[in-house]
Amino acid sequence: MSAILSADDLNDFISPGVACIKPVETLPLQKPVYTINSYEVTTEDKLPTEPPPPAQITLTDCLACSGCVTSAEAVLISLQSHAEVLHALNSAPCLSPERLWQQGPRGTNNGLREIHTLPKEVGKVFVASISPQVRASLAATYGTTEQEAGWMIEQLLGGPIGLKTGGKYGNDFTWIIDTNAMRELGLVLGAEEVMASSVTSNGTTASEAEGAATTQPKKPILTSACPGWICYAEKTHPHVLPHLSRLKSPQALTGTLVKTVLSQTLNIDPSQIWHLAIMPCFDKKLEASREELTDIYWRPSSSPKSASPIRDVDCVITARELLMLAETRGISFPALPRQSLDPSARPTFPDPKLNTFLFPDRRPSPHQRTPLSGRQAQQPAAGSSGGYLYHILRTQQSLHPGSAIYTTRGRNADVIDYTLTLHDEVLFRAARYYGFRNIQNLVRKLKPARQSRMPGGKAIGARKPGVKTEMDYAYVEVMACPGGCTNGGGQIKVEDVGALQGVGRGLGQKEWLARVDEAYYSMEEDGSSGEDGERTAEENTDMQEIDESDVVNGILTSHIKGILTHWAALTGLDEQKLVYTSYRKVHSDVGKEKGSETERVVELAGKIGGGW
Repeated sequence: MSAILSADDLNDFISPGVACIKPVETLPLQKPVYTINSYEVTTEDKLPTEPPPPAQITLTDCLACSGCVTSAEAVLISLQSHAEVLHALNSAPCLSPERLWQQGPRGTNNGLREIHTLPKEVGKVFVASISPQVRASLAATYGTTEQEAGWMIEQLLGGPIGLKTGGKYGNDFTWIIDTNAMRELGLVLGAEEVMASSVTSNGTTASEAEGAATTQPKKPILTSACPGWICYAEKTHPHVLPHLSRLKSPQALTGTLVKTVLSQTLNIDPSQIWHLAIMPCFDKKLEASREELTDIYWRPSSSPKSASPIRDVDCVITARELLMLAETRGISFPALPRQSLDPSARPTFPDPKLNTFLFPDRRPSPHQRTPLSGRQAQQPAAGSSGGYLYHILRTQQSLHPGSAIYTTRGRNADVIDYTLTLHDEVLFRAARYYGFRNIQNLVRKLKPARQSRMPGGKAIGARKPGVKTEMDYAYVEVMACPGGCTNGGGQIKVEDVGALQGVGRGLGQKEWLARVDEAYYSMEEDGSSGEDGERTAEENTDMQEIDESDVVNGILTSHIKGILTHWAALTGLDEQKLVYTSYRKVHSDVGKEKGSETERVVELAGKIGGGW
């Protein structure tokens, strides 16, 4: 998908595919209107015909049908663009978190306060979350580090010379969150999910076949953080749904945390929290549109329901759209200060423990990394898509001291096999599959065998005894984009750099992607924790209590689990609802017999939001 094409280049509707029948069903018949001179003699073949009205297919229609929309068409969701960000900022004044936090008392209703009984404040709280791949793309474009690129984004979204210099209310974003925080939660839970699958049966129930959130996925577990891949699986290969990881992506986890915690602690409705995610991929816009990622899936049954589902992520824009956001407000992005905002100017996140987790004091280099010193440093071996596979491998390795990880390249650089061995015994097998061409090969091999129609015939596609196949993997990291998330469709492409006055002009695509990857793996060597660079007494005490066996890949597992437990206790919600989601086959009705119009409306209403 090209970053040159964005939602702003198009209108609010798409041209349907050949098989799409929505225009035939929904558009009223148009009576021809002729403006012919009554005295003019005209032959029949010269009668003018009025062109038919354009086929108007909205996102709601597309989510209810799998006939023609592919993952590449996520760019056509025009309601999620830089223009929508500006509209939201101008829609209401920004609420003061400090004043809301001081108000009380707070009643509870199964964990969430009874917000319908409180006087509703007029305004919104604006929160943004940034993916590290976006920072890497901007860093490569302007010849800076990933950390400095993050500071420039912070200056734009929440700084004194950023977005707040314009607009109706002079609003900006109160909190700007690094999605790496919730990614670490996903890494720990992903490793636990794989370990749980290794001790359960491969038997499949009906609910598992539908990808239910409450079921354990089958081996091999397939990554579910890539929305392009999920869209492809739900529409065309439902047989892989039982294999999908039930974990939410870092974007979705961040959105759920923001909406649940802030609505609880600030005594406001989730609709008054506007969450912007800045991601490397256009498909993330479709992920944000899933009904499974709205408040109706985590609100208690006794809590009042909103008129319509409230998204955990209200809007998604990409790196390129971020630059368009700055340009629209007359702000030169490369001229923004490459330094952090004053921490004292940022309101403290309402919960102290989550504030420390989301906004660590420092981001040291890998050799300075300790479990309490900040975000985990990126490592080339982990790949550019979040490091799910790498963390799972390291977790397995920690369970088998003395074991070694070996890699074998497949038919191209985007297919890699991993084996964990100890004394020549294979303990664990995993793989990485990037790009749709490779994904197609993977899902084809995961397809279950079909019974032969011939009496006594062998099952078609049955595995040969003793032959290793993809079914022997315990885990597969699947990403739709070749090269991983740093090569996402919303990233700045090498051909864009010249127009943006960047430093990557003259490079080829491979060289450019290598530069983005280099920025992604970079991290400022800042290990200080204050003016003197020493840890506080409280941190030293915490370090003494750390069990080294509990640290995997630089992440303190018990600490991350404690964050999840605290989050659930704070909101009164079940952990299952906070971190897991579900998937289901999207049934296409293209070309099928239709019932009455009433039945069609009921059927579509039931589909809206489910699947893609």
